[in-house]
Amino acid sequence: MSNTLDARFCVGALNEAIAKYGKPEIMNTDQGPQFTGSVWITTLTDADVKISMDVRGCYLDNIFIERLWRSLKQEAVYQHELQDGFQAKRVIKDWIGFYNSERPHSVLDKRSPNDTFFDTERTHKAP
Repeated sequence: MSNTLDARFCVGALNEAIAKYGKPEIMNTDQGPQFTGSVWITTLTDADVKISMDVRGCYLDNIFIERLWRSLKQEAVYQHELQDGFQAKRVIKDWIGFYNSERPHSVLDKRSPNDTFFDTERTHKAP
């Protein structure tokens, strides 16, 4: 977790994610300074990841992630008087776990993302 626009933090998180989950085919970001600088671009280019950036000022480009951030803030962050980054990390981690495994989603027929994903994964596996 970082409260700066420093690209080094983002590159570190990107490298950690690639090491843990593998490289994505494409990386989409907004046009923040941490994503337009040479360190970020070079890291993606060296990893052979295609780069996509949202159009400046076009809210529809990232409407789904913005909705996630809104829910996180309303349902978790604003419900606590966060004293430090450690507490914020715990609150956010707990909420993300709840969001993925327990929180019903209307678009998923009142199921959690995990239930939907793992049911879909089971039904699409080769025999």
